[in-house]
Amino acid sequence: MQCAVYLRLFLRLGIAIVAVLGVCCCKGSTEVRSGHGTANRGARPNERASPIDGVRAIGIIEDIIALGPRHAGTVGAEKTRQYIIGQLRRFGLDPQRDDFTAFTPHPELKQVKMANITVDIPGKANKKVLIGGHFDGKILDGVDFKGANDGGSSTALLLELAQYFAAHTPPCPVRIAFFDGEEALVRWTDADSLYGSKHMATRLKQDQEVDGFAAAVVVDMIGDARLRIQQETLSTPWVFNTLARTAARLGFPDLFNGSRGAIADDHVPFIQIGIPAAVLIDMNFGPGWQSNAYWHTERDTVDKLSPKSIETVGHIVIASLPELARGQMTER
Repeated sequence: MQCAVYLRLFLRLGIAIVAVLGVCCCKGSTEVRSGHGTANRGARPNERASPIDGVRAIGIIEDIIALGPRHAGTVGAEKTRQYIIGQLRRFGLDPQRDDFTAFTPHPELKQVKMANITVDIPGKANKKVLIGGHFDGKILDGVDFKGANDGGSSTALLLELAQYFAAHTPPCPVRIAFFDGEEALVRWTDADSLYGSKHMATRLKQDQEVDGFAAAVVVDMIGDARLRIQQETLSTPWVFNTLARTAARLGFPDLFNGSRGAIADDHVPFIQIGIPAAVLIDMNFGPGWQSNAYWHTERDTVDKLSPKSIETVGHIVIASLPELARGQMTER
Protein backbone atom coordinates (compact mmCIF):
# COMPACT_ATOMS: atom_id res chain seq x y z
CA MET A 1 0.00 0.00 0.00
CA GLN A 2 2.80 2.40 0.95
CA CYS A 3 4.65 1.59 -2.28
CA ALA A 4 1.50 2.40 -4.27
CA VAL A 5 1.25 5.79 -2.59
CA TYR A 6 4.87 6.60 -3.44
CA LEU A 7 4.33 5.45 -7.01
CA ARG A 8 1.30 7.68 -7.39
CA LEU A 9 3.16 10.71 -6.03
CA PHE A 10 6.01 9.98 -8.45
CA LEU A 11 3.59 9.80 -11.38
CA ARG A 12 1.92 13.08 -10.48
CA LEU A 13 5.32 14.75 -10.16
CA GLY A 14 6.12 13.42 -13.61
CA ILE A 15 2.95 14.98 -15.02
CA ALA A 16 3.95 18.33 -13.52
CA ILE A 17 7.41 18.17 -15.10
CA VAL A 18 5.96 17.24 -18.49
CA ALA A 19 3.43 20.09 -18.26
CA VAL A 20 6.16 22.64 -17.53
CA LEU A 21 8.36 21.35 -20.34
CA GLY A 22 5.38 21.36 -22.73
CA VAL A 23 4.57 25.00 -22.04
CA CYS A 24 8.21 26.02 -22.45
CA CYS A 25 8.57 24.16 -25.74
CA CYS A 26 5.41 25.74 -27.15
CA LYS A 27 6.70 29.30 -27.00
CA GLY A 28 7.54 30.52 -30.45
CA SER A 29 6.11 27.45 -32.19
CA THR A 30 3.37 27.57 -34.79
CA GLU A 31 1.14 25.23 -32.74
CA VAL A 32 0.40 27.11 -29.54
CA ARG A 33 -0.84 24.74 -26.88
CA SER A 34 -3.99 25.93 -25.11
CA GLY A 35 -3.64 29.41 -26.57
CA HIS A 36 -0.83 30.15 -24.14
CA GLY A 37 1.69 31.59 -26.59
CA THR A 38 0.84 35.10 -25.40
CA ALA A 39 -0.14 34.01 -21.92
CA ASN A 40 -0.29 36.79 -19.32
CA ARG A 41 0.88 39.52 -21.70
CA GLY A 42 -0.80 42.66 -20.41
CA ALA A 43 -2.37 40.92 -17.41
CA ARG A 44 -2.41 42.74 -14.11
CA PRO A 45 0.50 41.79 -11.83
CA ASN A 46 -1.73 40.07 -9.27
CA GLU A 47 -3.45 38.03 -12.00
CA ARG A 48 -0.40 36.41 -13.58
CA ALA A 49 -0.59 33.05 -11.82
CA SER A 50 -3.69 30.86 -11.83
CA PRO A 51 -4.98 30.03 -8.35
CA ILE A 52 -5.98 26.59 -9.68
CA ASP A 53 -3.61 23.64 -9.38
CA GLY A 54 -3.83 21.79 -12.70
CA VAL A 55 -1.62 18.90 -11.64
CA ARG A 56 -3.81 18.29 -8.60
CA ALA A 57 -6.84 18.43 -10.92
CA ILE A 58 -5.31 15.69 -13.09
CA GLY A 59 -4.92 13.62 -9.93
CA ILE A 60 -8.63 14.08 -9.20
CA ILE A 61 -9.48 12.85 -12.69
CA GLU A 62 -7.31 9.78 -12.10
CA ASP A 63 -9.13 9.15 -8.82
CA ILE A 64 -12.53 9.36 -10.52
CA ILE A 65 -11.56 7.05 -13.36
CA ALA A 66 -10.31 4.51 -10.81
CA LEU A 67 -13.84 4.35 -9.36
CA GLY A 68 -15.05 2.63 -12.54
CA PRO A 69 -17.64 3.48 -15.21
CA ARG A 70 -19.92 6.26 -13.95
CA HIS A 71 -22.79 6.41 -16.39
CA ALA A 72 -26.36 6.35 -15.08
CA GLY A 73 -27.28 3.40 -12.91
CA THR A 74 -23.74 2.22 -12.19
CA VAL A 75 -21.94 1.62 -8.91
CA GLY A 76 -19.23 3.94 -10.24
CA ALA A 77 -21.72 6.81 -10.48
CA GLU A 78 -22.57 6.47 -6.80
CA LYS A 79 -18.91 6.15 -5.86
CA THR A 80 -18.23 9.35 -7.78
CA ARG A 81 -20.96 11.18 -5.88
CA GLN A 82 -19.51 9.99 -2.59
CA TYR A 83 -16.03 11.04 -3.69
CA ILE A 84 -17.25 14.55 -4.56
CA ILE A 85 -19.08 14.89 -1.23
CA GLY A 86 -16.06 13.63 0.67
CA GLN A 87 -13.72 16.11 -1.01
CA LEU A 88 -16.06 19.04 -0.36
CA ARG A 89 -16.33 18.09 3.32
CA ARG A 90 -12.55 17.81 3.49
CA PHE A 91 -12.43 21.46 2.35
CA GLY A 92 -14.65 22.37 5.31
CA LEU A 93 -17.75 22.90 3.15
CA ASP A 94 -21.31 21.65 3.57
CA PRO A 95 -22.38 19.87 0.36
CA GLN A 96 -26.03 19.13 -0.36
CA ARG A 97 -27.24 16.07 -2.24
CA ASP A 98 -30.46 16.24 -4.24
CA ASP A 99 -31.66 12.76 -5.21
CA PHE A 100 -34.23 12.34 -7.96
CA THR A 101 -35.53 9.71 -10.37
CA ALA A 102 -34.98 10.20 -14.08
CA PHE A 103 -37.34 8.60 -16.59
CA THR A 104 -35.41 7.58 -19.69
CA PRO A 105 -35.99 5.81 -23.03
CA HIS A 106 -33.33 3.20 -22.25
CA PRO A 107 -34.99 -0.27 -22.30
CA GLU A 108 -33.12 -1.43 -19.19
CA LEU A 109 -32.92 1.90 -17.37
CA LYS A 110 -36.42 3.31 -17.66
CA GLN A 111 -36.26 4.74 -14.14
CA VAL A 112 -32.79 5.70 -12.93
CA LYS A 113 -31.81 7.12 -9.58
CA MET A 114 -29.64 10.20 -10.01
CA ALA A 115 -28.35 12.92 -7.70
CA ASN A 116 -26.94 16.40 -8.10
CA ILE A 117 -24.39 17.71 -5.62
CA THR A 118 -24.24 21.40 -4.71
CA VAL A 119 -22.34 23.57 -2.29
CA ASP A 120 -23.00 27.23 -1.47
CA ILE A 121 -20.10 29.50 -0.57
CA PRO A 122 -20.87 32.96 0.87
CA GLY A 123 -19.44 36.01 -0.87
CA LYS A 124 -19.31 39.77 -0.68
CA ALA A 125 -22.00 40.78 -3.20
CA ASN A 126 -25.74 40.13 -3.13
CA LYS A 127 -26.51 37.94 -6.15
CA LYS A 128 -25.06 34.49 -6.67
CA VAL A 129 -23.16 33.07 -9.60
CA LEU A 130 -23.74 29.40 -10.37
CA ILE A 131 -20.71 27.44 -11.61
CA GLY A 132 -21.55 23.94 -12.78
CA GLY A 133 -20.59 20.93 -14.81
CA HIS A 134 -21.41 17.24 -15.15
CA PHE A 135 -19.66 14.27 -13.59
CA ASP A 136 -21.46 11.36 -15.27
CA GLY A 137 -20.00 9.19 -18.00
CA LYS A 138 -21.37 7.90 -21.28
CA ILE A 139 -22.89 4.49 -22.07
CA LEU A 140 -20.99 3.14 -25.07
CA ASP A 141 -21.54 -0.51 -26.01
CA GLY A 142 -18.30 -2.44 -25.99
CA VAL A 143 -16.22 0.61 -25.04
CA ASP A 144 -14.32 1.13 -21.82
CA PHE A 145 -15.15 4.83 -21.62
CA LYS A 146 -12.95 6.71 -19.15
CA GLY A 147 -14.34 10.20 -19.72
CA ALA A 148 -11.14 11.92 -18.57
CA ASN A 149 -12.07 15.10 -20.43
CA ASP A 150 -15.81 14.60 -20.85
CA GLY A 151 -17.09 14.68 -17.28
CA GLY A 152 -13.70 14.27 -15.64
CA SER A 153 -12.18 17.67 -16.36
CA SER A 154 -15.30 19.55 -15.29
CA THR A 155 -15.55 17.62 -12.02
CA ALA A 156 -11.89 18.21 -11.23
CA LEU A 157 -12.10 21.94 -11.97
CA LEU A 158 -15.23 22.36 -9.85
CA LEU A 159 -13.51 20.66 -6.91
CA GLU A 160 -10.48 22.89 -7.40
CA LEU A 161 -12.72 25.96 -7.42
CA ALA A 162 -14.48 24.76 -4.28
CA GLN A 163 -11.16 24.31 -2.50
CA TYR A 164 -10.02 27.76 -3.56
CA PHE A 165 -13.23 29.49 -2.47
CA ALA A 166 -13.21 27.63 0.85
CA ALA A 167 -9.95 29.44 1.63
CA HIS A 168 -10.59 32.72 -0.21
CA THR A 169 -13.93 34.52 0.14
CA PRO A 170 -15.31 35.03 -3.39
CA PRO A 171 -16.44 38.49 -4.54
CA CYS A 172 -20.01 37.18 -4.71
CA PRO A 173 -21.88 34.17 -3.32
CA VAL A 174 -21.10 31.11 -5.41
CA ARG A 175 -23.06 27.91 -5.87
CA ILE A 176 -20.97 25.09 -7.29
CA ALA A 177 -23.07 22.39 -8.90
CA PHE A 178 -22.11 18.88 -9.98
CA PHE A 179 -24.74 17.67 -12.44
CA ASP A 180 -25.75 14.06 -12.88
CA GLY A 181 -27.18 12.72 -16.13
CA GLU A 182 -25.88 15.16 -18.69
CA GLU A 183 -25.25 12.38 -21.18
CA ALA A 184 -28.01 10.73 -23.22
CA LEU A 185 -28.71 7.12 -22.30
CA VAL A 186 -29.83 6.16 -25.81
CA ARG A 187 -29.62 9.06 -28.30
CA TRP A 188 -29.35 12.78 -27.64
CA THR A 189 -32.77 14.40 -27.74
CA ASP A 190 -34.42 17.03 -25.60
CA ALA A 191 -36.06 14.21 -23.64
CA ASP A 192 -32.89 12.14 -23.28
CA SER A 193 -30.21 14.53 -22.00
CA LEU A 194 -29.37 17.09 -19.33
CA TYR A 195 -31.33 15.28 -16.62
CA GLY A 196 -29.48 16.84 -13.71
CA SER A 197 -29.41 20.46 -14.87
CA LYS A 198 -33.08 20.29 -15.90
CA HIS A 199 -33.96 18.98 -12.45
CA MET A 200 -31.98 21.74 -10.76
CA ALA A 201 -33.51 24.46 -12.93
CA THR A 202 -36.99 23.15 -12.13
CA ARG A 203 -36.23 23.22 -8.41
CA LEU A 204 -34.85 26.78 -8.60
CA LYS A 205 -38.03 27.94 -10.29
CA GLN A 206 -40.29 26.09 -7.86
CA ASP A 207 -38.40 27.47 -4.88
CA GLN A 208 -38.46 31.02 -6.34
CA GLU A 209 -34.66 31.26 -6.30
CA VAL A 210 -34.17 32.38 -9.89
CA ASP A 211 -33.92 36.10 -9.10
CA GLY A 212 -31.12 35.40 -6.66
CA PHE A 213 -28.72 34.45 -9.46
CA ALA A 214 -26.90 36.99 -11.59
CA ALA A 215 -25.46 34.42 -13.99
CA ALA A 216 -24.44 30.81 -14.51
CA VAL A 217 -21.24 29.39 -16.04
CA VAL A 218 -21.04 25.75 -17.14
CA VAL A 219 -17.69 24.08 -17.85
CA ASP A 220 -17.43 20.97 -20.02
CA MET A 221 -14.50 19.27 -21.78
CA ILE A 222 -12.01 21.93 -20.76
CA GLY A 223 -8.92 19.76 -20.29
CA ASP A 224 -7.84 19.35 -23.92
CA ALA A 225 -4.14 20.07 -24.44
CA ARG A 226 -5.16 21.99 -27.60
CA LEU A 227 -7.82 24.05 -25.91
CA ARG A 228 -10.06 26.37 -27.94
CA ILE A 229 -13.36 27.50 -26.42
CA GLN A 230 -16.31 27.30 -28.82
CA GLN A 231 -18.14 30.50 -29.71
CA GLU A 232 -21.35 28.91 -28.48
CA THR A 233 -24.45 30.69 -29.79
CA LEU A 234 -27.04 29.45 -27.28
CA SER A 235 -25.11 31.12 -24.47
CA THR A 236 -26.29 34.49 -23.16
CA PRO A 237 -24.09 36.94 -25.10
CA TRP A 238 -23.09 39.22 -22.24
CA VAL A 239 -22.08 36.29 -20.02
CA PHE A 240 -19.97 34.70 -22.76
CA ASN A 241 -18.44 38.06 -23.72
CA THR A 242 -17.55 38.78 -20.09
CA LEU A 243 -15.61 35.51 -19.92
CA ALA A 244 -13.92 36.17 -23.27
CA ARG A 245 -12.86 39.68 -22.23
CA THR A 246 -11.44 38.32 -19.01
CA ALA A 247 -9.47 35.72 -20.95
CA ALA A 248 -7.99 38.45 -23.15
CA ARG A 249 -7.12 40.57 -20.13
CA LEU A 250 -5.34 37.63 -18.51
CA GLY A 251 -3.27 37.13 -21.65
CA PHE A 252 -5.26 34.51 -23.58
CA PRO A 253 -6.74 36.53 -26.46
CA ASP A 254 -7.01 33.54 -28.83
CA LEU A 255 -8.54 31.06 -26.41
CA PHE A 256 -12.16 31.90 -27.33
CA ASN A 257 -11.57 31.56 -31.07
CA GLY A 258 -13.08 28.10 -31.41
CA SER A 259 -15.66 27.29 -34.05
CA ARG A 260 -19.03 29.05 -33.90
CA GLY A 261 -22.29 27.18 -33.41
CA ALA A 262 -25.00 26.03 -31.03
CA ILE A 263 -24.23 23.34 -28.44
CA ALA A 264 -26.98 22.06 -26.16
CA ASP A 265 -25.39 21.63 -22.75
CA ASP A 266 -26.15 22.12 -19.06
CA HIS A 267 -26.38 25.91 -19.43
CA VAL A 268 -29.57 25.72 -21.51
CA PRO A 269 -32.05 24.79 -18.72
CA PHE A 270 -30.94 27.83 -16.73
CA ILE A 271 -31.37 30.17 -19.68
CA GLN A 272 -34.87 28.76 -20.11
CA ILE A 273 -35.87 29.80 -16.58
CA GLY A 274 -34.36 33.28 -16.93
CA ILE A 275 -30.82 32.93 -15.55
CA PRO A 276 -28.22 34.32 -17.99
CA ALA A 277 -25.76 31.52 -18.70
CA ALA A 278 -22.85 30.44 -20.87
CA VAL A 279 -20.95 27.22 -21.49
CA LEU A 280 -17.18 26.97 -21.80
CA ILE A 281 -16.56 23.91 -23.97
CA ASP A 282 -14.07 22.66 -26.54
CA MET A 283 -15.73 20.32 -29.04
CA ASN A 284 -12.55 19.83 -31.07
CA PHE A 285 -11.08 17.12 -28.87
CA GLY A 286 -8.77 15.17 -31.11
CA PRO A 287 -5.26 14.89 -32.54
CA GLY A 288 -5.59 18.13 -34.55
CA TRP A 289 -7.14 21.55 -34.05
CA GLN A 290 -10.20 20.66 -36.15
CA SER A 291 -10.59 17.06 -34.96
CA ASN A 292 -13.08 15.72 -32.40
CA ALA A 293 -11.90 12.12 -32.79
CA TYR A 294 -11.41 11.43 -29.07
CA TRP A 295 -14.94 12.48 -28.04
CA HIS A 296 -17.13 9.61 -26.79
CA THR A 297 -14.44 7.03 -27.50
CA GLU A 298 -12.02 4.90 -25.50
CA ARG A 299 -9.36 7.50 -26.35
CA ASP A 300 -10.78 10.07 -23.92
CA THR A 301 -7.96 9.43 -21.47
CA VAL A 302 -5.77 11.40 -19.09
CA ASP A 303 -2.78 11.49 -21.41
CA LYS A 304 -4.74 13.75 -23.80
CA LEU A 305 -5.17 16.43 -21.14
CA SER A 306 -3.12 19.42 -20.03
CA PRO A 307 -2.98 20.68 -16.43
CA LYS A 308 -2.44 24.16 -17.89
CA SER A 309 -5.77 24.09 -19.74
CA ILE A 310 -7.68 23.33 -16.54
CA GLU A 311 -5.76 26.02 -14.67
CA THR A 312 -6.50 28.59 -17.37
CA VAL A 313 -10.26 28.00 -17.46
CA GLY A 314 -10.46 28.13 -13.67
CA HIS A 315 -8.46 31.34 -13.64
CA ILE A 316 -10.83 32.94 -16.16
CA VAL A 317 -13.93 31.91 -14.19
CA ILE A 318 -12.55 33.27 -10.91
CA ALA A 319 -11.42 36.55 -12.45
CA SER A 320 -14.81 37.03 -14.17
CA LEU A 321 -16.88 36.78 -10.99
CA PRO A 322 -16.99 40.48 -10.05
CA GLU A 323 -18.37 41.47 -13.46
CA LEU A 324 -20.72 38.48 -13.67
CA ALA A 325 -22.14 39.30 -10.23
CA ARG A 326 -23.00 42.82 -11.40
CA GLY A 327 -25.14 41.41 -14.19
CA GLN A 328 -25.81 43.06 -17.53
CA MET A 329 -25.21 46.67 -16.53
CA THR A 330 -24.87 48.01 -20.06
CA GLU A 331 -25.15 46.73 -23.62
CA ARG A 332 -22.14 44.49 -24.14
